[in-house]
Amino acid sequence: MTSRQVEAYYRSEHRGIPVLLEDPGDVDALIDALLAGGRFDNAAALYSLDRPLMPTGFPDHELVVGVDGDLEVGALSFMDDGNFFSFDPTRGRGEVSCYVCRGEVSYYVSGGEREFPERSAIPIALVRQAVKEFLSSGGVRPTCIQWQEQGSDAEGSVPSAGPIRR
Repeated sequence: MTSRQVEAYYRSEHRGIPVLLEDPGDVDALIDALLAGGRFDNAAALYSLDRPLMPTGFPDHELVVGVDGDLEVGALSFMDDGNFFSFDPTRGRGEVSCYVCRGEVSYYVSGGEREFPERSAIPIALVRQAVKEFLSSGGVRPTCIQWQEQGSDAEGSVPSAGPIRR
């Protein structure tokens, strides 16, 4: 059986020494730590060790996961040959009670801001599922959620890959 591993950077102490995710329990522990983190420690940058490095020595991809424990939602961004953000077509312009649904929202990896577009908020259960799929697939963009490409008009775009499941 192939052992899959993902490096997670989410606190300032992880800049040189990342947390290693090797199984679904590690993913749950990461999401729980982000949910318990403060406003400026609510996201993580993830890199699969199963994917090749670029000639520069840097990973050829990045998955960022951000969470909001108060609202029980999170958002994902995935970068490789393109820049993609999680997409929930059921959320958005009509939901005035949810600040993450009324436009861009920011999450913070080690205090560094990461912006996510409108309608990128998805339920925490889907965030967990997507990160587990990223781990088990060897760093492939998860298909269990829908994605919107950076710069697309989410209202009129056709999201890529996967259904929204509740």
